[in-house]
Amino acid sequence: MKKLLLTLTFLGLAACSGIPSNIEGRQAYFAFDSAEISKDAKKELTKQALYLKKNPDVNITVQGRCDERGTIEYNLALGALRAGNAAHVMVHEGIEPERIKTISYGKENPLYPGTGEEVWAKNRNATTVTK
Repeated sequence: MKKLLLTLTFLGLAACSGIPSNIEGRQAYFAFDSAEISKDAKKELTKQALYLKKNPDVNITVQGRCDERGTIEYNLALGALRAGNAAHVMVHEGIEPERIKTISYGKENPLYPGTGEEVWAKNRNATTVTK
């Protein structure tokens, strides 16, 4: 009975604390020309780390992306910084580094088609993909 209550308590706390039920495709967003982790991005990445702690068999790839402005080379470098900084937050939250891979797509593989600030803001992200 105690074990059941503890399990139910943990599940209740997990639901209240915002642990997502899945992190596939979840995104942390970045400001223009920046790889700095904002408060909102840190909050999102911390939730993902909680999920990973709860699911130790899940490994991830963090995909760094940029909007369509700038050179291919610059955006590949910026995407790598974004993915690396996102991974660093999760490692800081206690996730083993070997569970996280990073890749940069720069501007070459946008998730959102189109042009303009609304689309650009969505494409400036670090996207988590589970393996």
